[in-house]
Amino acid sequence: MATRTEFELTLQERKARHFSKNFKVIKVREIESGAISISQIKHQYQVSYATIYRWIHKFGSMAKKQERLIVETQSDTQELLALKKRVADLERIVGQKQILIDFKDKMIEIAEEQYGVDIKKKFSSTPFGTSGTTENNTPLA
Repeated sequence: MATRTEFELTLQERKARHFSKNFKVIKVREIESGAISISQIKHQYQVSYATIYRWIHKFGSMAKKQERLIVETQSDTQELLALKKRVADLERIVGQKQILIDFKDKMIEIAEEQYGVDIKKKFSSTPFGTSGTTENNTPLA
């Protein structure tokens, strides 16, 4: 009785053979219909998985579809647009605030030069929300 190893092809023999386009299309259709599995074709014809997947990619029913369809609900789209609008509004507000900060810094710098007083140093020495004295303050343990 013949064993399976007697029928296996060598690497040279496998490289030398070619399958027709019609054969590949038939086998891909059999795979897609569920009549045969990929591993059965691999073992029956001694073809690698990579080759079979290449056939499926080239001749399969999904091979002609070049575009990917992304399905979103209307609420997802509206939510995405609302979030983009909110981000744009926040970026605009941050930009305006930065312009105000730069303007105030420049005004302080001009006033310091004109009056010869260090405004930043004097302004930052008094703590906010206090009288400026530290005699009644109790230390935190």
